[in-house]
Amino acid sequence: MVVDGASTDLTQDVLGGFCERYPGLRYFREPVNSGVDQDYDKCVGYANGEYCWLMTDDDLLRPGAVGLVLARLAADEPDLLVVDAEVRDADLGQVLGTRLRHLPPDKSYGDGQAASVLREIGSHLSFIGCIVIRRRLWLARDRASYYGSLFIHVGVIFQQPPLERVSLITSPLVTIRYGNAMWMPRWFEIWSFKWPELIWSFQAFSDADKSAVTAREPWRRAKTLLLWRATGGYTLAEYRRFLRGRATGVARFVALAIALMPGKLANALAGIYLGLFRREARVEMYDLLAGPHATRIARTVARYLRR
Repeated sequence: MVVDGASTDLTQDVLGGFCERYPGLRYFREPVNSGVDQDYDKCVGYANGEYCWLMTDDDLLRPGAVGLVLARLAADEPDLLVVDAEVRDADLGQVLGTRLRHLPPDKSYGDGQAASVLREIGSHLSFIGCIVIRRRLWLARDRASYYGSLFIHVGVIFQQPPLERVSLITSPLVTIRYGNAMWMPRWFEIWSFKWPELIWSFQAFSDADKSAVTAREPWRRAKTLLLWRATGGYTLAEYRRFLRGRATGVARFVALAIALMPGKLANALAGIYLGLFRREARVEMYDLLAGPHATRIARTVARYLRR
């Protein structure tokens, strides 16, 4: 099933052709763009199966994925099934990561283990394509409070009462087309504010559990700001909009200094840092090379890491 949030491209024409060829495909075109969270919610409402596997328009299922998911659903009957994913570049030709996150081995969580779910796989759940959720539970829970968060599914999962049965498959069953998300221009806002504010809104969990997913204020870390500056995601515009009225003292000085730093200098420094200390960070290196400040130094480090 496809829900089209009033797209202005050729989606309607393309889907019309597919619906003629595949009668089982259901296509719903919305009259207005209500935002991604409401579109996901509408999609679950339009569905009629026991479970829903939500994903974006450029995620790909890997061979055998549906069979593995159906078998695990039949065996465990979970409220929520979480799967892993591989990450590829925008052309799908380069594998940036064979796993989306470092996850524990295949396992199941029972009643009373909601904190373990948040702590161990919470950061993984920022990608909606990794979840298969029981439809009636989704519809029975508060969704409207999470419209505009960009992560409605996470709000559904971790609100009270907690889901009782969660299963995990660590095989990569989805391919993510990285770097093509509609929210790339809002990268700084999303990962500095929207995502942390959502995670830290879950009052039933300890600060330690929430810290395992994200810092409460990631923008306070100079290293994080430097990496965002290196990719073009953090500029003087972001400082003025988000941090000038929020940061104080040393934090404000550091945030302004990094915003004023030449982008190419930040890119070169970040490339050297990744080459020396985070050689496995291929996604971050891809961001450095795809951004507006890509330098010869970062490209040289990337070639070295690919050897």
